This record gives sequence, structure tokens and C-alpha cells, in this order.
Amino acid sequence: MSLLAVLYKLVPESPILIAFNREELLTHKVNKPTIQSGKPRILASMDGVAGGTWLGVNQHGMMVGATPRKKYVSTMAHKSREALSRDLLKSVSARDAVNTAMEELHSNEYEGVNYIIADSESGWIVHGGNELEAHELEEGLNIVSDRNVNDPRDERVAMAKRLLTLQTLDSPVKFLAVASKVLARAPSSPDRPSMVVRDGDYGTVSSTLVSLGVKPRDAIYQFANGSPDENKFEDYSPMLRDILSRGLREARIKTATV
Repeated sequence: MSLLAVLYKLVPESPILIAFNREELLTHKVNKPTIQSGKPRILASMDGVAGGTWLGVNQHGMMVGATPRKKYVSTMAHKSREALSRDLLKSVSARDAVNTAMEELHSNEYEGVNYIIADSESGWIVHGGNELEAHELEEGLNIVSDRNVNDPRDERVAMAKRLLTLQTLDSPVKFLAVASKVLARAPSSPDRPSMVVRDGDYGTVSSTLVSLGVKPRDAIYQFANGSPDENKFEDYSPMLRDILSRGLREARIKTATV
């Protein structure tokens, strides 16, 4: 299923705050986040099979996060949703990435997917299910799993929203502290939704927390390789700050030469 929460433009010093639990077959290898070569630079946990990612950030401060979605319309073929995420991260802006996503998904060659795409200028949700839709993100908390964003019928999304709003999320530190506990909430009973999923050979395989601040030096990237109730979050913030600083330098050079 996977669960992606984005707090958008609610905290002035960090307009994009991300919490993501990824679900997959437990036998699936999960790679730690690395900086990808080429331009723009991208920081992401890359999928070893498709060479794509379910969540990444590029040097322009743009994030792309994806969750599998239910889709009952048959597709002509199965292109990789993770590979498309990687390609979207090569865009210079969220608006450009949304245009690319809509064009690609219109081909009906992908399984169902939801994309949240955001930068400091704009934020979007793309629903690639039976119908293809793109909407601007609401200012505040946006949560998506395998249905529409903030779908009240999704018990897991509803629980995540309730748990994430028990306290006022008015700073990146507060958001990350609360989100780390919410993402690590283990199953209490088979009949109740939980943040950590355990269902036979399928479950939560990684967890990611990201804060994209106005200044590169304030960016935070934390990653748990495995379910977050059993694995600690490791800090990859220096990598994120490095690519964001590179992007800022290149933008200044480009502006100066125009």
C-alpha cells in the first residue's frame, strides 16, 4: 500500500515536510539513499529491479513521492512507476514534472499510481487510477495511500491524519519528532489499521522523513532501512544539503550569466 504524508506550506521555514512508509514484499532488497550521478543531482533510495524510486528529492528542492494505487482498467503494458518517478525528478520544477507525469500516464501503460510532486512554487497530487487527474495540493497536511489524497474512506489515512494532528506541527523539528513516532506505530490487532504493516511476506520495508527548508543548510533527510518500529532512522542530511547547495550555486551562476 505505502503511505505518504506531506505537510505543505504550513511551516514557513520548511515549506515541504515529508513522512513516508514504503510497503513491499519483505524479500525485496531495499537500498539506502544515495546521490545519483548526472544532472540534476537526485537523492533517493533507488530500486534495484527497475532502477527507479518511490521517493526522491532533486537539487532544485523538488520532491517526488509515489504510492501504488488500485486500478481496475487493464493496461496495454507495464512500464515502471518507480522509473517514472526517477524521470520526473529530472525536471526543473514541479509544474514541469506534473506535465510529464500526465503525458506518460495518459498512455495507459502503467499500473495504478499516485504521485505527490512539490517544490517551493507549487505542489500537486496526480491520481493515476481508472481516471487520470491532477490537483494542486492543499496548504497543510496531505496524506495518500492507494486511493485519493485525504480519502476519508481510507482508515489508515484517517488514523495517520489523526495521529499527526494531535499536536501543533509548527516547526520542522516538531513535525519530524511526531512523524517518526507515528510511522513507527506497530499493529495492535489484526482488525485495526496501523502505520507499520505486517501481512505474511508483505510489509513495511523502509521509512523516510524529509524536511526541505528555505535554506539548504536546514534540510533534513532521515531513513530507516526496515520497519521503523524495529530499525533506527539514520541521518543522510549532509547528502541532501550537498545537492541543494549545488543547485543553488548553479542557479546563481545561471542568473549571473543571463
